[in-house]
Amino acid sequence: MSEEKNQMSFLAHLEELRWHLVRSTVSIFIFGIVLFSFKKKVYDNFLLAHLDSNFVTYQWFCRVFKSIGIDSDFCGVSFPQKLQSLSMTNQLMNAIWTSLILGLIISFPYILWEMWKFISPGLHKNEVKKSKGFLFIASVLFFTGVLFSFYVIVPMSVYFFYNFEITDTIQNNFTLSSYISMVTNTILGVSVVFELPVLIFFLTKLGLVTPEFLKKYRKHALVVVLLLSAVITPPDIASQIIVSIPVLILYEISIHVSRFVIKKQEHS
Repeated sequence: MSEEKNQMSFLAHLEELRWHLVRSTVSIFIFGIVLFSFKKKVYDNFLLAHLDSNFVTYQWFCRVFKSIGIDSDFCGVSFPQKLQSLSMTNQLMNAIWTSLILGLIISFPYILWEMWKFISPGLHKNEVKKSKGFLFIASVLFFTGVLFSFYVIVPMSVYFFYNFEITDTIQNNFTLSSYISMVTNTILGVSVVFELPVLIFFLTKLGLVTPEFLKKYRKHALVVVLLLSAVITPPDIASQIIVSIPVLILYEISIHVSRFVIKKQEHS
């Protein structure tokens, strides 16, 4: 009888999880459909915004370099090559998939809320109370990652790859798919990396990580961060340093988060 109850309880939890996942998926599709309806504005003002020589990041870099007396290509940046669509269905499929990816990004707070609704019944009342700011903090970190990648990493990547050439005999003719994949993968990847303090919070709660562990392996973390920066940025030192700085700051914040969790557990 006990096994039967446990099995029913397990199946009930699976059913509940299924509905949380269904609602999360529906939210992605709803936002995706809305974005698809405004696809021209989405592409012109967001996805392809970095191909505009007047983009705010290029102008800012231009002013910074001018202020210190250095001539910079950012002051005269241009992207004469147009993106190419190499198949009949390429633009349509690209618009559909991109709308869903952006729908996932916009739905992130709601998806977190659905997952929280599934997890919270298994927590104690005091744990639920102490974790009320989780959704807000996780969402702020995620969208901070979106803004950082959109205004810093993506424009630097676009500028680098458009201007990089081995020899004059090779011409860059980028496809729509490769360009959009680079933009969306960078935004998603950086946004997930910005969730590091939240991940450390839960790993500490589970007893898998301690502040001492994080401090002991700080140098190893630096190497991992540099490798990660090399993957998601153009292969130049300046870009990797710019990306590494906020991630290292987040790592230091994570140490304090872990210490805070340990202290709370000791006093409870």
